Amino acid sequence: MSEIKVNQLGHKAPKLKKELKSRHITMISLGGTIGTGLFLASGGAIAQAGPGGALLAYALIGIMVYFLMTSLGEMAAYMPSSGSFSTYATKFVDPALGFALGWNYWYNWAITIAAEIAAVSLIMKYWFPDSSSALWTVLFIAVVWTFNLLSVKSYGESEYWFAMIKVATVIVFIIISLLMIFGILGGQAPVGFTNFFVSDGPFHGGFLATFGIFLAAGFSFQGTELLGITAGETDDPGKNIPKAVKSVFWRILLFYILAIGAIGMLIPFTDERLLSEDIAVSPFTLVFDRLGIAFAASLMNAIILTAMLSAGNSGLYASSRMLWQLAVDGHAPKFFAKLSRRGIPIYALMATLAVGCLAFLASFFGDGVVYIWLLNASGMSGFIAWLGIAFSHYRFRRAFDAQGLDPKLLPYKAKLYPFGPLFAFTVCMIVVIGQNYTAFTGDKIDWYGILVSYIGIPLFLALWFGYKLKHKTKMLPLEDCDLKVED
Repeated sequence: MSEIKVNQLGHKAPKLKKELKSRHITMISLGGTIGTGLFLASGGAIAQAGPGGALLAYALIGIMVYFLMTSLGEMAAYMPSSGSFSTYATKFVDPALGFALGWNYWYNWAITIAAEIAAVSLIMKYWFPDSSSALWTVLFIAVVWTFNLLSVKSYGESEYWFAMIKVATVIVFIIISLLMIFGILGGQAPVGFTNFFVSDGPFHGGFLATFGIFLAAGFSFQGTELLGITAGETDDPGKNIPKAVKSVFWRILLFYILAIGAIGMLIPFTDERLLSEDIAVSPFTLVFDRLGIAFAASLMNAIILTAMLSAGNSGLYASSRMLWQLAVDGHAPKFFAKLSRRGIPIYALMATLAVGCLAFLASFFGDGVVYIWLLNASGMSGFIAWLGIAFSHYRFRRAFDAQGLDPKLLPYKAKLYPFGPLFAFTVCMIVVIGQNYTAFTGDKIDWYGILVSYIGIPLFLALWFGYKLKHKTKMLPLEDCDLKVED
């Protein structure tokens, strides 16, 4: 418990350590997006909308995410904060919005930790079918707890290597796929675009099928906003945040577009195996199998296990920092603002992991109904955070102009302002509203489906308007937005 002692002498009190380097934050953002969305869900996307539809949907979402990241990058480089978009919404829009965004995002990652705890046990049983789930659960919790407890540098290093494994896998996959496409590997003739035009390809199912993948693709890119959370502990954020923004976007987009394009060329979208969620028939596994790699399924299982550890690791980091910032801003109990001597928000860390574990335990009761509802409520949280980023950036730049500040003061300027944040806000709103459009288009309205899909929205609005009613807050005039940068 000596780590928890906090020096109360004002200027000597521990602060968050700025120990994350450019390579750390780049890999943290990459690691947040390269996971099951690419390794597993990409196959289903190709099967449902064809290779052309999947490529179009992921490309459009990728462009939206690019604008979101440039918006977040501009604010984070100018005013780095571990509270990120919660802090920016408080300073540039309305304290009530900042409060709601902060708790919404904390909850989202706390529940994500629970999901990863459940998934790791399933992954390990692939190799050890008779082993105890409790053993793997405890080990997973111990690993992510240790990486987050030691120091922010240990978290950054662990996440760097977790992400590096995933990035290396995708690069090797793309290279092998290209060699197979041109007939250099695999012992078969070049396939070219033959599989793109099987049946009614490349756009199978028309507009609605592509729109459905467009919605699902948004989930695959969630995690890029971790870049904003890391800003408060980044060495030289004015230089490193813009560098990370530029590199992360292009790498993610190239990885997704090239990987999905390669899968679409090598595997006909009519292949029913693409719809399976089993690791043994992941599109990556199918391609490696075709090359003759006997242990392809075990290899991909290990890679996905790494993705699970990465997601749990980042989830605990992001949510504990958000809870810490909420406490600093007076939006959460003050003891969550206490730091260990190593600059770790120890109580925020403990509380977040405890909530994740409790949510995981809920999966064992009532056939997991409570757990499913918790997951559904968190599913919308990432998109709500993105909406908050776009709106906060739009207000930030307008306040900059209203207060007569020179845009040259910005270490990094977002591209195509104001089009960027407005485009991102509009597209993200379409994703949020269209989340379960099929519930409205059947013979009868599926009220249960609507409730399950959209439960996150009323929860967020309850936080927002509950705070507004209690504290009588209003949208800040542009002239009163807090643009001062703390030392």
